[in-house]
Amino acid sequence: MNAFIRADASMQTGTGHLMRCLALAQGWKDVGGEVTFITACQDEGLLQRLRDEEFDIKLLTSAYPDTADWNSTRDILAGRPGAWVVLDGYHFDEVYQRQVREAGHRLLVIDDNAHLKHYYADIVLNQNLYAEQLRYACEPYTRLLLGTRYVLLRREFLVWKEWHREIPEVARRVLITLGGGDPDNNTLKVIQTLQDVGIPDLEATVVIGASNPHVGVLEKSAKQSRIPILLVRDAKNMPELMAQADMAISGGGSTAWELLFMGTPSLFLIVADNQRYIAENIENQGLGKNLGQAENVSIESLTGAITSLAKDFDLKTMISRKARQIVDGQGAQRVISSMKRLRTGEFKLRPATFEDCRLLWEWANEPAVRAASFSTELIPWEEHVNWLRRKVSEPGCHHYIIVLSGNDCPIGQVRFDCMGNEAEIHVSIDSNLHNHGYGSQAILSAGKHLFKETVITRIYANIKPDNGNSIRAFTKAGFKPDGPVKEVKGHKAVQMVLDKNAGDS
Repeated sequence: MNAFIRADASMQTGTGHLMRCLALAQGWKDVGGEVTFITACQDEGLLQRLRDEEFDIKLLTSAYPDTADWNSTRDILAGRPGAWVVLDGYHFDEVYQRQVREAGHRLLVIDDNAHLKHYYADIVLNQNLYAEQLRYACEPYTRLLLGTRYVLLRREFLVWKEWHREIPEVARRVLITLGGGDPDNNTLKVIQTLQDVGIPDLEATVVIGASNPHVGVLEKSAKQSRIPILLVRDAKNMPELMAQADMAISGGGSTAWELLFMGTPSLFLIVADNQRYIAENIENQGLGKNLGQAENVSIESLTGAITSLAKDFDLKTMISRKARQIVDGQGAQRVISSMKRLRTGEFKLRPATFEDCRLLWEWANEPAVRAASFSTELIPWEEHVNWLRRKVSEPGCHHYIIVLSGNDCPIGQVRFDCMGNEAEIHVSIDSNLHNHGYGSQAILSAGKHLFKETVITRIYANIKPDNGNSIRAFTKAGFKPDGPVKEVKGHKAVQMVLDKNAGDS
């Protein structure tokens, strides 16, 4: 069970993409999977964190849209056909997604705002409060995992699930965390603001990321502060720091979900454009206070907001209670369950009808299907219509559409032409879903169904000798070669057979 995570981190993009992928990687590893991070991140602190978790790391010299990104990533993926690929970053566009899918891999895209014209992923994950309001243009087979049920929390947070927060009348311990990079140094503005907050015994813990470029200025400001300030760089104990804090001042990125899970009453500053909807929806649902765009917030208004929340016991209590109901800590587990269900190819069979005419025609004329057929010419529409009209009423024809169990999306077809106690099988899978194991599973499942429901005791398939993929799929489904190479419609053919007793064993 291999998963490759393609995500970056920098002062400009922050660390949120990489850190939420770390949560997914931990969960994947916990269920026995192997994880490789493919990243252009150059921050040694973040890379060391991945090494501490014993994840494999493949470093890229440049990030997409540089063509070297995909060239290197493609080479890394080549050794693991059919593995899951996770993309987290706004720069991974439709072209990058299609390249992953066309290379034969399953794809999970972690997204925040449905900004692309189209998504080619098997799964799109959006863990935000507003996710269900967005409209995704995606493939028919794409599964959407939307909302805070799917928030990805790192393992260190989950042990705090049963912890109970005590709300003080007046908040005196303040946590400040404004992102891994904070290039505009909004952290300094908050530190300066705290000097004017008239609350006795006020103290602060300031967390800055490993890529923060303002360490010297912040260290000097903390030393000169009239209130005690603990400056923590690249914190490894964020749950403890959030638990110790009576309230927090945070950016509106991934840290927001951690604060909600910990029930920490919080004020949110928008420090990046993609955080606006998060902060607005948090306030709209009474889960915290949105202070707006960081550069537009004056020290005076920030002072008032901090003082107001610190002294409002009822508001802090309400925020804490509601926040813990929104994020329950099971998000990574739910995402991985969806990935595993797709990996095992959960599907069902339904009878093909004349209403499937165009879909079957399009599948039949896919280049790979025509190349594997004993009649390689494209099938004219009128000829196909007449053929299907005969087939749907033919007693000896058992024709099924393969649909995904989760959303009834058609992914292929399997047909049996029966005579006596024998049946010839024909199967094809949508070209977008090749190399995912659906073919062998559909062959086996449909064969068992036919044996159960009819008098058929022997199923055979005629396959061109150079069609290695089909031979492997039928072999995996339990079929065995039967005799020497035959000739079918002027072509050599390998006949593979499944007997009922073998199918039931």
